[in-house]
Amino acid sequence: MNVTVATYLTRYPQEVTFGEHDAATVFDRYHTPDFVMCNNGVPLDRDKLLAHVRPARKRAKSVRVEVHETLSTADRVAARYTLTAEMATGNTITTEIYMFGRLSADGRLQHIDQITRDVPSPR
Repeated sequence: MNVTVATYLTRYPQEVTFGEHDAATVFDRYHTPDFVMCNNGVPLDRDKLLAHVRPARKRAKSVRVEVHETLSTADRVAARYTLTAEMATGNTITTEIYMFGRLSADGRLQHIDQITRDVPSPR
């Protein structure tokens, strides 16, 4: 990966959600064209991920990522982090994520397997 895992995890959500460039342009900067994310057993390709991201640009007020741990080798990355999204509706969505990724020869992400769990909001 041309940037560190922690930098990707914090920069990519900001750029794809609030950046000045089109979501597809941002996506392609960090991922290969054949990228697949398998999230909790559900495979999502580039088109499905972009379909998810585009509406988020209107619904999210802020996104923050707290990176807890990362690990990387020449072609593999792993991370444990928490993503919190403040929505325009006033609710907050917090997700704990365990990510395992494979990098292409040019350093972009080619595949991610991840497991997520919703973190209940404090009452």
